[in-house]
Amino acid sequence: MSKGNEADVPLGGTLYASTPITFNEDRPVTKVKVRNTGDRPIQIGSHFHFFEVNRALEFDRAAAFGKRLNISSTTAIRFEPGDEIEVPLIPYGGKQTLYGFNNLVDGWVPDKLTSSHERPEKLQAIQRARDHGFKFSEPGKPSKPVNDK
Repeated sequence: MSKGNEADVPLGGTLYASTPITFNEDRPVTKVKVRNTGDRPIQIGSHFHFFEVNRALEFDRAAAFGKRLNISSTTAIRFEPGDEIEVPLIPYGGKQTLYGFNNLVDGWVPDKLTSSHERPEKLQAIQRARDHGFKFSEPGKPSKPVNDK
């Protein structure tokens, strides 16, 4: 069978491309270190607004505002209790308007500054997350181990 000739592929057969499949190459990637401080595994799907994930996950939530995991659609990352994993995040595409999840945002989420200040909507969402007990870690710093006091 010659490579790339669709006429030679039997019914139900597979035709492979000569180049690897890529996605999200044009989007900036933000890496965030995440620790599960809870006592149960937590699984996060590919398109969940990472800023609003389970409150027991400790990470730089401000850096995750308006972003989702940079993994294939319909897949997920699982955090076992005590796990600390660095995850890649990318901005949402399209209109970048999010509703639901944990209702911390419910609106437009691009992480753009207004002049030299953070957008008020982002600051309000961060405060709502803090008020509702969502865990945060300092920007760029790894979380403390679960057993540290």
